[in-house]
Amino acid sequence: MTERSLLLLRHAKSSWDDPSLDDFDRPLAKRGREAASRIAEEMTLRGWKPDHALISPALRTRQTWELVAAALPHGILCDFVPAIYEAPAARILEAVRSAPDEAGCLLVVGHNPGLEELAALIASPESNNEAMARLSAKFPTAAIARFSFGGSWQALGPGTAMLEAFVTPKELG
Repeated sequence: MTERSLLLLRHAKSSWDDPSLDDFDRPLAKRGREAASRIAEEMTLRGWKPDHALISPALRTRQTWELVAAALPHGILCDFVPAIYEAPAARILEAVRSAPDEAGCLLVVGHNPGLEELAALIASPESNNEAMARLSAKFPTAAIARFSFGGSWQALGPGTAMLEAFVTPKELG
C-alpha cells in the first residue's frame, strides 16, 4: 500500500483595502504575505515537500502558492483548479481524488469553510488529538494541516486519513 501525504493550506490573509474588487481578485495583505512565508519556512524545516499542488485560481490563493513555492525545491507540478474556489468539502475531495497517482504528497491551497470541513471529514479517529482539537477550534488563514493515509487518492474518504500536524502562523511567531 502506498503511503501518501495530503497538505491542506488555507490561503493567507487577504486585503480588503479596495472594496470595489471582486472577491476572486482580492490580493494578500502585508500580514498575509509574511504569514505565507513563515509557513513555507516551516514546511521546509519539517520536510513537507509536495510533489503536486492543486490551487484555487483566486488571486489570494495564487499569491499564497507563489510565496510557498519560492521556499520549496523547484519542480513541483501545479494545477489551478477552478472547482476549488470557495468550494464545499465534497468538491475539494473530488479534486484531490483526481490527483495524479504518482504524487506521493499533494498540497491543496484553498478557502474556508471548505478546507476546514474537508479536514474534519477525512480525519480518522487515530488522528493526533491535540492537532485535531486546535483544527476543530479554528482553521485560520495560512494554517496548514498534514494528513497521512495509505492507498490511492481515489480511495481517500471519510475517516481515512490521520491528521499528524496542524500549524498556524501565529504559533510560529
